[in-house]
Amino acid sequence: MEWLASVFRLIGTVLLAALAGFYFGNPLAWALVAAVLLLVFWSLQLWRLRKWLADSSGSPPDLFGVWGDIVANIYKRQRKAIATEERLQSTVDYLLDSFAAMRDGVVILEGQGALRWCNEAAQRLLALRYPDDIGQAISNIVRVPEFAEYLSTADYSVPLVFETTGEIKHHLQLVVTQFAEGDTLLFVRDVTDVVRTESIRRDFVGNVSHELRTPLTVISGYLGTFMADPDSLPAPYVRAIEQMAGQAARMENLLKDLLWLSRIESTERQDKDDKVDIAALLDELKEEVANTHPGNPLQLDIQCRTKIPGDYRELYSAVSNLVFNAFKYSSEGEPVVASWREDGDVARLDIVDTGIGIDASHFNRLTERFYRVDDSRSSATGGTGLGLAIVKHVAAAHGAHLEIDSKLGKGSTFSLVFPEQN
Repeated sequence: MEWLASVFRLIGTVLLAALAGFYFGNPLAWALVAAVLLLVFWSLQLWRLRKWLADSSGSPPDLFGVWGDIVANIYKRQRKAIATEERLQSTVDYLLDSFAAMRDGVVILEGQGALRWCNEAAQRLLALRYPDDIGQAISNIVRVPEFAEYLSTADYSVPLVFETTGEIKHHLQLVVTQFAEGDTLLFVRDVTDVVRTESIRRDFVGNVSHELRTPLTVISGYLGTFMADPDSLPAPYVRAIEQMAGQAARMENLLKDLLWLSRIESTERQDKDDKVDIAALLDELKEEVANTHPGNPLQLDIQCRTKIPGDYRELYSAVSNLVFNAFKYSSEGEPVVASWREDGDVARLDIVDTGIGIDASHFNRLTERFYRVDDSRSSATGGTGLGLAIVKHVAAAHGAHLEIDSKLGKGSTFSLVFPEQN
């Protein structure tokens, strides 16, 4: 090892000086002079090393022995660090160039929410000024309450859609990702056309459904009058009028569900502060089921008295849809159980049946409007195809989600999972 060789060279030099001193009659003085000269030499080496370390931009000094090894190791590590830094900087520059070319807005925030970088799209969408706004808190620049509240919650599982201020209103979607040591990456997209189209669709469905109710009510009224005295009708017409009355009733149920779904969608983002007693809701639903299915009552398994902040009517419609679906696809006499319990930090409402079940391939589409697993079977039950769509929107409006577990021939479990209640 070089340091050991240097030590031996030091000792050897001092010993040689002492031997020379024996020849001239003063070995100690010669040894001391040799040690002082070595100390001066090493001090000069150390000074040159320190000078280079203070400004290592130039070439390293040509030092002797162990000092040369130290300089070589430092220089090697320095070049390696510079190469690594250049690669990282190249990667960062590539990412920033890629972000800059995106049509969506990209914003990089430091740990305390201060602006570090943004692309031109973000400047246009959020009215940012780069680089003038560097170091400013993003919540002080984008003065939208929902925006600041969303960033402060640190729950970014669901993107935020908010409306901008100013003369021209825009709807923006915000997706947040945290990376590195507390830094935050924001992706902002203009979804104004999507929101406007969805609003037009909801208004169209709501208006058309509302306008159809009056003529349909008149038709159903006359059909009911005819059916009140079937003996007065020609025999061939009785069956036709019965079918017309059945289809009119089905259309009325469809319009009712469409209007209710439109109402739920329009109030989905509104705060719901009422405390809903799910156990009491299930008791009320049990009485309703007893009137429609007297031979097969709803069985309750109430394990907690947790109350959910929300809208009673919306929750009742969601739960009743799940319960009556369970009865529709279960044979007479088969049990349907509604279980309300706490499960860790969530509250669960499970609707369990032992009916025909559903193949797992349909799970992802069950909550779509008018989606049917089996058209002939669904038509026979008289369903509108909107029940689970209503359940999904009610769940979303209450911060919950719908879980489905089913096996063909063994029954199904539909669960509403509510977040922890403080």
